[in-house]
Amino acid sequence: MPLPLINSQVSRPKIRHIIAIAAGKGGVGKSTVAVNMALALKEQGYKVGVLDADLYGPSIQKMLPCDRLPSQKGEWLFPGLAMGLKIISMAHFSEEGKAKAVRAPIANSIITQFLERVEWEGLDFLLIDFPPGTGDIQITLAQKAKIEGAVMVTTPQDVAGIDVLKAIDLFKAVHIPILGVIENMSYLKVEGREEPLKPFGSGGGDKIARSAGAPLLARVPIEEAISSSCDRGVSLFTAAGAEEAKAAFLSAAKALVSIVERSNEEGMVDFKMEWRNITHE
Repeated sequence: MPLPLINSQVSRPKIRHIIAIAAGKGGVGKSTVAVNMALALKEQGYKVGVLDADLYGPSIQKMLPCDRLPSQKGEWLFPGLAMGLKIISMAHFSEEGKAKAVRAPIANSIITQFLERVEWEGLDFLLIDFPPGTGDIQITLAQKAKIEGAVMVTTPQDVAGIDVLKAIDLFKAVHIPILGVIENMSYLKVEGREEPLKPFGSGGGDKIARSAGAPLLARVPIEEAISSSCDRGVSLFTAAGAEEAKAAFLSAAKALVSIVERSNEEGMVDFKMEWRNITHE
């Protein structure tokens, strides 16, 4: 299905909260966190959508296989439906398994269409799964989508934190607040061992949270059920076991709801273009 052309200005659907899920680098489980945060919010009764903004390596479709594929009517795109979540991804518009060779100007155009031409039909939360890096696509997303705030994903490693801090700097430059930090792959419980193993070290999430001036929302353990549920395209919350992981995501989702509701008492906000100039200090 080709993407529609943008020809005219039309009224846009309303979304209460638009949140970026970002890391600045790959390999920390950002998309896994985005999917499970979306599912955790849905478990709490919210209407949730996921915009997969990773044009070059989209993975959301694998984790959230559509019960209903995206469709198009005129200039409007209607998101797919998976596990009760509304989703849109570049994977829906390209051949599966093929490399996504897209130059920056075209990539920015696609992102703009995802921002302007998807009918989300009044969501409570739209989570934007940011691609790794701090390049053109990330800047376009930060400048053009009315993002209320960002949740940063890291692992306990200091090396992971280096790129997360760069992404935080990008958000701060365009005046998008950091709402919280999630430390993924935090620890591993081993049967018969009292203390959990910490194969990636410890303290990385706390350091990022202190640097960002934001709360640490959760420490997500290493559990096979997390990866297997994503690989099989089923909800973690219907899978057996993984109780600590489920509790971590549910706790993080509840904390996020509390934060955004305190900071936004005006109710519904328009999902619209809002240019944000990057300032250099």
